[in-house]
Amino acid sequence: MENQFIFDAENLPQKILEQKHRLENDPSSRINHMEFLPDMEQINSDVREKVLAQMNSFDAEKFSARDVKTALEHERCTIEDFKALLSPAAAPYLEQMARRAKFETAKHFGNTVYLFTPLYIANYCDNYCIYCGFNRYNKIRRVKQSPAEIEHEMKIIADSGIEEILILTGESRTTSNVEYIGEACKLARKFFRMVGLEIYPVNVDEYKFLHSCGADYVTVFQETYDADAYEKLHLAGRKRIFPYRFDSQERALMGGMRGVGFSALLGLSDFRRDALASALHVYFLQRKYPHAEFSLSCPRLRPIINNDKIKPTDIGERELCQVLCAYRIFLPFIGITVSSRENANFRNGIAKIAATKISAGVSTGIGDHERKYTGKSEDNEGDEQFVISDNRSFAAMYRDMSQGGLQPVLNDYVYV
Repeated sequence: MENQFIFDAENLPQKILEQKHRLENDPSSRINHMEFLPDMEQINSDVREKVLAQMNSFDAEKFSARDVKTALEHERCTIEDFKALLSPAAAPYLEQMARRAKFETAKHFGNTVYLFTPLYIANYCDNYCIYCGFNRYNKIRRVKQSPAEIEHEMKIIADSGIEEILILTGESRTTSNVEYIGEACKLARKFFRMVGLEIYPVNVDEYKFLHSCGADYVTVFQETYDADAYEKLHLAGRKRIFPYRFDSQERALMGGMRGVGFSALLGLSDFRRDALASALHVYFLQRKYPHAEFSLSCPRLRPIINNDKIKPTDIGERELCQVLCAYRIFLPFIGITVSSRENANFRNGIAKIAATKISAGVSTGIGDHERKYTGKSEDNEGDEQFVISDNRSFAAMYRDMSQGGLQPVLNDYVYV
């Protein structure tokens, strides 16, 4: 296990402190967030232009109650209908939206809910994102698991009954390179039927390599689709490059991945515009790659180590429910994931209405699944990315979903 304390904010070298201060206070010291770095692959795609054009022209205040009623009456939800369902005018119609969303979910997914767990294998990060616990200036314990340690944790998770795993790293190509992630995928194939990745964006050939190692799908959070807000939130590192991150899912599909996941981190900017852009990102790519599988997530900001004040400012549970119902009505065939950022009661309820996938037995730290699953404590754990809200184990989640009238599903894909 590689681990150490780094970037102690109270004891940083003067040169690093000055660099951090410049990034925070002098925009001219930051690289252009709209220009690709030399090794970043550029693809010929019009999807970004389409999504941002719709988002930038979206005026949520212009929609009326009549627009919302009309949207709910339509058998197929248009883009304009979707905008109406995201607008403030739709708030009084949340119950009607929930009934429609529940109908669409049952029609296309029955009463099933899919269970999976994330596994963080490293928390080193080269980026400075001011809302993230992994940011390179935050005082946390940094850990990178060895292949043996990764395999050990995977076996513990698999022994609990879980069949799908999502592998995550901090965004550091130097510490967690593509080959390291590929080895983790190969190990995961020994234990799990479905392997997902949530890592830093890479080029098409690298996604192709990771797919050959066993990865089935890739999830990338754009964080916010508002390029101006994005610039103020991502001050340094490769993640700062807005268009390269935006094109990640399309590069992953070009690299052979079977599926891709999308999300904004709701609460970083105007949540209605970010929700619109997230869904339209799926909408336009789905038409371009009809063979692929697509999913949406709906995470909100959560407190992080050394900053418990980080939280969404404009999106409560009612607003989040509105977004999820609008997602389901607009994209009835798409999987929707609700993470452990949300509390147990909310997740229990939304799984009966719009969500189709729920994480269980979650830890956002490094190397602590043995403690969570067996009660044994190790001295080689790395700190968490953010504080979760729902701590239920896989067994507890399975029980609660079953008792709530849902059918927990561990895997629906068979390799032949």
